[in-house]
Amino acid sequence: MTADDVPDLGTVLRELPKVLLHDHLDGGLRPATVLELAAEVGHELPATDAQALGAWFRDAADSGSLPRYLETFVHTLAVMQTVEGLRRVAREAVLDLAADGVVYAEQRYAPEQHLQAGLTLQQVVDAVRAGLAEGMQLAAADGHEIRVTQVLCAMRQADRAAEIAALALANRDVDVVGFDIAGPEEGFGPSRHATAFRLLRDACFPATVHAGEAAGLDSVAQALHVAGAVRLGHGVRLADDVHEDPDGGWRLGVLAHWVRDRRVPLELCPSSNVQTGAAPSVADHPVTLLRRAGFEVTVSTDNRLQSGTSLSRELGLLVREAGWSLDDVVDVQVTAARHAFLHEDERRALVDRIVRPAAAPGTDRPGRHRA
Repeated sequence: MTADDVPDLGTVLRELPKVLLHDHLDGGLRPATVLELAAEVGHELPATDAQALGAWFRDAADSGSLPRYLETFVHTLAVMQTVEGLRRVAREAVLDLAADGVVYAEQRYAPEQHLQAGLTLQQVVDAVRAGLAEGMQLAAADGHEIRVTQVLCAMRQADRAAEIAALALANRDVDVVGFDIAGPEEGFGPSRHATAFRLLRDACFPATVHAGEAAGLDSVAQALHVAGAVRLGHGVRLADDVHEDPDGGWRLGVLAHWVRDRRVPLELCPSSNVQTGAAPSVADHPVTLLRRAGFEVTVSTDNRLQSGTSLSRELGLLVREAGWSLDDVVDVQVTAARHAFLHEDERRALVDRIVRPAAAPGTDRPGRHRA
């Protein structure tokens, strides 16, 4: 089923139950919320109304440079330094995701970046947890069942990774399901944080690592072999190790074979990767090549504010600009569900939640003909 077969693609994609694995809490604020919270804390913004502010975030993120892209977070982090600010941002994130048809999401953020007003690391996690719970309750009351968990990030350029890993483990029985390192990729490899990753491995706790976004294959290899990542955040540069032959076959390098053979999932974010220069366009984004070559491809938003996007929009861009079918869209949602940081029985239930409506007769949703 192609986009031409569906008269209202946007509605169809929003109604499809979706799974979002790579979405930054501090990159998903509503512009109006940034304005209100900034006024409360006295933080100066580059625009004074919500529409203009939203446009500024998108324009600033369109620079083609990851460091410039990351500079936009000065303004979002400034308004996420209090319990009230964190709770509101987390609550609204859940509501926005639920309105987009997301049924499971992992919200990642770096607790160490929210301590400027005196909060402790645990207070940050507790505030986000409270906001997520409020959002899930409100969404359920409105008829949208959604589960949202936390992935805690440590900043690559800092030295608190072991502390953040211990924080994640201390909250694993509540709603923290994974660990990540984020920030500037070049020059800040995971070997700097070997103690943290050893702690996580010994505790059987999963890590996803930002890799293969601003740096190349060596960064991906370090994420896998030094950090022990079980998912790759972005991983778009892995395409440098994948080549299509004229006869339609595939030639893979050693690293690409390793990733594909072990079914390591890729958390690809089309719009964000275009903004940071990791991909030339959505039409030519390596996500399509990697999926055709048999990799475990998932699609995410990265930062909904900076990209002016949603998961439905990202999937719609792939359908309209990269030639994806609606079956492709359903399949990558199932792949995401199978690689969520949940226990296997929970993942199976999540997969069933996606494929059950896709198999129901008498409707026009994507993939409905797929049993």
